[in-house]
Amino acid sequence: MAPASPVTDDYLKTIYHHTEWQERRITPSQLAAELGLAPSSVTEMVQKLAAQGLVTHRPYGPVSLTPEGEARAKAVVRRHRLIETWLVREFGYTWDEVHEEAEVLEHTISDRLLTGIDARLGHPRFDPHGDAIPDAAGGVQREDFVLLADAAPGHEGRVLRVSDRDPAMLRAVETAGVEVGMVVSVVDATRVNAPAGMLSLPEGAARIVWLSA
Repeated sequence: MAPASPVTDDYLKTIYHHTEWQERRITPSQLAAELGLAPSSVTEMVQKLAAQGLVTHRPYGPVSLTPEGEARAKAVVRRHRLIETWLVREFGYTWDEVHEEAEVLEHTISDRLLTGIDARLGHPRFDPHGDAIPDAAGGVQREDFVLLADAAPGHEGRVLRVSDRDPAMLRAVETAGVEVGMVVSVVDATRVNAPAGMLSLPEGAARIVWLSA
């Protein structure tokens, strides 16, 4: 098995996350942009990961996780999302604050503490943003979904996920009244009907909100 390291974990987690909510595989240039690194550095690291049996990649092509790489990625994602959930429930963090804290803690807490956190939280299946938390065996529960931007007017569904990539947009969506788990009916890309009435969403919000299909 390839040795674990925070750098390796971050690469695997980013590759995994890219295809969670859409099917297109990530390219090295996209990976470089996601990680904020030079393309040449990313290309070199991808080659190392391929040599370790964690990813598959052909020159100028996309990057995919191998079964071992996916298992490693799910383990890191599990740590990250359990920590986010823990920080929100136990310490009162808001959902736009937890990502950066979890980025640090996921590399430092012990497996024993993680198991204790999971048990204390009641083995949650989803984090505060609606992303699935893999179980200890790597199993993931997810239902069919549609991006709000692609949902037809009149479509009714539960809010499954709000992306945490942009904290400012995340706060704006929360301020608009959107919550994970609420049932909404789509009017258009900037308006949905919710139990409390019509909600007006900020420009761009339709690209970060996912609904049940």
